[in-house]
Amino acid sequence: MLSPKKVKFRKTHKGRIKGKAQRGTEISFGEVALKAVEPGKLTSQQIESARVAMMRHIKRGGKVYIRVFPDKPITAKPAETRQGKGKGSPVGWCAPIRPGRILYEIRGVSLDLAKEALKRASYKLPVKTVIVEKEW
Repeated sequence: MLSPKKVKFRKTHKGRIKGKAQRGTEISFGEVALKAVEPGKLTSQQIESARVAMMRHIKRGGKVYIRVFPDKPITAKPAETRQGKGKGSPVGWCAPIRPGRILYEIRGVSLDLAKEALKRASYKLPVKTVIVEKEW
């Protein structure tokens, strides 16, 4: 699972995901990509699950680029605990996603195989996505 080696602060505010993505909106490495069309949060488990689904479909033929990284901590209070007594402990990591952000890119395989792999990956993600091709 992806997670940062070191962070400045252990716990962060939840925050809101507003507006469109400012960067990471163009295809940089691959030929076909998966782009988010709605805001949301991807956990490190969801990112890894989608990657595994793609790799299994392309049978390790091409190259898959992950363009998001989970660097925001998720906290949770233990089960059956009363409210109050501070913020819960960190339990995982997530990546906040804005509309327009490229999530994954693939290159080195045929176009239809790459599109099917990205379609399978999209089933694992909690945000709506579209498959886009690189404009030459």
